[in-house]
Amino acid sequence: MSRQTPVIETNRLSIGYRLKGGKHKVIHDDLNLQLFPGEVTCLLGLNGAGKSTLLRTLCGFQPPLGGDISLMGHPLSSYSQSNFSLTVGVVLTEKTNAGGITVYELVSLGRHPYTGFFGQLKKSDREIIEQSLVAAGIAHKAQNYVSELSDGERQKAMIAKALAQQCPIILLDEPTAFLDVTSRIETMVLLHRLAMEQNKAILLSTHDLDLAIQMGDCLWLQEKGRPMACGTPEDLILSGAFESFFGKEGIVFDPSTGKLNTEAPVDPIGVEGDFLVSYWVGNALIRNGYRPSSVQADRPRINCLDARHISLALPGGEEVQLSGVAAVVDAVREYARNL
Repeated sequence: MSRQTPVIETNRLSIGYRLKGGKHKVIHDDLNLQLFPGEVTCLLGLNGAGKSTLLRTLCGFQPPLGGDISLMGHPLSSYSQSNFSLTVGVVLTEKTNAGGITVYELVSLGRHPYTGFFGQLKKSDREIIEQSLVAAGIAHKAQNYVSELSDGERQKAMIAKALAQQCPIILLDEPTAFLDVTSRIETMVLLHRLAMEQNKAILLSTHDLDLAIQMGDCLWLQEKGRPMACGTPEDLILSGAFESFFGKEGIVFDPSTGKLNTEAPVDPIGVEGDFLVSYWVGNALIRNGYRPSSVQADRPRINCLDARHISLALPGGEEVQLSGVAAVVDAVREYARNL
């Protein structure tokens, strides 16, 4: 399929749970979504928004309450379990309980849709397993027991298992949930590389806003009681969708940094100059309750020449030369106290 043809498409999809007595608990409805090959799509939402429910519904693990799901141009309901396994690889949040087998044996389970549960691995199967181990960056641990792996290595092994299925779609529920900072970045970089190099459609749920904005080709913003917002991270930020979805009382989304911050209690402070220094000066201002902004004539202005040469120009014409970010924060505090 071409990049322009969605591999998963929903039409007025309603998700939730069937209760006793024929009643339904609707989590989200009227979902019209498209998942494309060659892209990493990140599903973002606060706890209780229904991210896992949506993923389980797209996997066929729980039935939709209404609407349609199309998989590779055919109704999801028309797929047998075997055909679904040839099309979609699923990596769940739960840590795998497979400590007694080697990484190679775990990844080889991805070939079962082709060999059957008791099927023998052929030479071609072994080649695919080895290629999957290399692609996921875990080949050097192939003969280690899964119980010996770190959380990051175990996640790579599970991704390698999905790759061994040779399916065009991979769905992951919170793949970075148990990982440290470095492993989270490595996992997201790996998934993005696989999407590009192998033209796979990858959908993952995550709470990691920073990484989703950096590595996601498309974001789905989900919240109860409102339409799903979908688009590139940049378009969603510039349209104000992030402020609308994630802003709460006392918490704001800052489109200049792509981060959630406490609401600034004072007027904005202009920051200009060297990009890297300006970014980290802004970060320090945010942490201390101030809001960096573009330069305005009647506002304080911070000019960042380099990390040791920073100036604070005040509206009255006074200019203070500073050395280092700590000095900037102290000067801004002093200015605020004298207002």
